[in-house]
Amino acid sequence: MARSSLFKTIHIECPVCNMFHQVEERIRMSNATIKGENLFYEEHYFVCTNGSGDSNAETEKATNSANEKQLSGRKNHEFQTENLNNINLIAVGNAYRKAHSLMTTEEIVSLRENYGLTQVELARLLGWGEATISRYESKAIQDEAYDTMLRIIKENPLMAVHFLDKNSDKFPETKRMQIRTRMIEKLDSYGKEFLSRQVLESAYVKFPVPSDFNGYRLLDINKLESIVSYYAERVAELYKVRLMNMLWYADALSFKTYGNSITGMVYRHELMGAFPIGDDSLISLKNMNVRREDDLETTQYQFYPNSTLDLSVLSKNETDILDSVLTKFKNFSDMNLAAFIQEETAYKQTRQHDIIPYSLAKKIHG
Repeated sequence: MARSSLFKTIHIECPVCNMFHQVEERIRMSNATIKGENLFYEEHYFVCTNGSGDSNAETEKATNSANEKQLSGRKNHEFQTENLNNINLIAVGNAYRKAHSLMTTEEIVSLRENYGLTQVELARLLGWGEATISRYESKAIQDEAYDTMLRIIKENPLMAVHFLDKNSDKFPETKRMQIRTRMIEKLDSYGKEFLSRQVLESAYVKFPVPSDFNGYRLLDINKLESIVSYYAERVAELYKVRLMNMLWYADALSFKTYGNSITGMVYRHELMGAFPIGDDSLISLKNMNVRREDDLETTQYQFYPNSTLDLSVLSKNETDILDSVLTKFKNFSDMNLAAFIQEETAYKQTRQHDIIPYSLAKKIHG
């Protein structure tokens, strides 16, 4: 039986012993099959605590261990309510969505609430059936075409305004103006970030699929912005040369360790080390907290933390990689770090301006 952890305890009418008492709500990793795929998810279930389950265990064969008896008895005391079953079905669906890079139910809810829309209003906005969003926020899984439309209005408030104007006849005039005002507010706050992202993304149109060039991961600007903030919070003076090389080393170490990069960026052999394609556009991202410093001969860019970013987009494995890079290079100057990168096999086996394949990252000193 899979290991479980206690989530909470509640008082309910227990169907196991037909008594109203405190039961345990527990969580364990489980698996289910959706569309032919075996997926793992966190399963919630209740355990009746009204008795240890020993009476069930005593019926087991004498050869069973005491631990096996206890587990068997506990299994006989498990149950789920309809509400808990729905929670598990949503968790399974979200596991499928994440595996296929589709928006999760929580992300759809967040998108809708961001614009102040009900489920029906969001469906009307996009010209869909009124029950569509309700189904997607529960157990139904959207196809890629529908997911693309959701992502478009999530990332570009201007497109949300466009859809609202297109389907204006589906809203009372007062409500339509309220929604439009909310969208314009979002456009003011998100518009610059969207445009700056477009510039960086345009540099990656030549890399539309996972490959050896991007570390078998597509460009993920959310992770990139979070990594820069993570580094900036822990490095006293984080300038561009140092940052670019630390980004490459983190992506390379992730590829060496787990078989894929973190950011999906493509790196080139440059004079001062390994720099990502679109490094100038990276600096211009709205969520980058960066200060330009000019003197008579040079221009430098110093990066600072951005407290508004959600660092939870980085997994535990990814932050472990970042911490390893920080530990390794904490006493390096910008020039020393560039010199270190230049001694890596991946750098030596490529020429200036060449793309550095991630397959060469397997030989880095990490």
